Amino acid sequence: MTAVDDRPTTHPLVAFFEELEVPEGYKTELLRGEIVMMAGPDMVHNRIVQDVQDQIPRERWERLQTQDVGILEEASEPQPDLVILERGAGPESGRLMPTELITLLVEVVSKTSVDRDYGTKRSIYAAGKIPAYLIIDPIMAHCVLLTEPAGTGEYADYAVQRIAKFGDPVPLDLLGVELDTSEFQTLPDAKPHSRP
Repeated sequence: MTAVDDRPTTHPLVAFFEELEVPEGYKTELLRGEIVMMAGPDMVHNRIVQDVQDQIPRERWERLQTQDVGILEEASEPQPDLVILERGAGPESGRLMPTELITLLVEVVSKTSVDRDYGTKRSIYAAGKIPAYLIIDPIMAHCVLLTEPAGTGEYADYAVQRIAKFGDPVPLDLLGVELDTSEFQTLPDAKPHSRP
């Protein structure tokens, strides 16, 4: 396989974003032409990501953190908390993972990412035809599994939504895994929200 950094851009902001120098300790994403910068994640967040990664068999699946995803027709380069694809399916090098290779994306909600994870990214990932998107919410103590992407642009969405409370298993049928959520922690002092 070849690197994917040389894909043509369709939005002038994409080139600017790719040259942007980000201060250490911060993460940036390009979401529908908007550059979003955020501080590093909470320990609760990191432990949940690690727990999910540990439950997905390495022999069959690549479980990539801090991997940029190229959804260039959306002028978007998000960096999900976890990118899952079949082992050996990805390119040998490059910064952007093509959406057609991805089986599942995982986002863990933070106090400042609620609207992005449940709204903007849900639509972007559906527009990119990502087969499954798992939102893990330590504020509301539940997981939302979204499957069957449909539509285009800002009107794209997932046709199927399943919600499971922390402690209940989450069947990840595309991976052949039942996710154990019993050890997922919640964020202390976080203000409840009304999503999904």
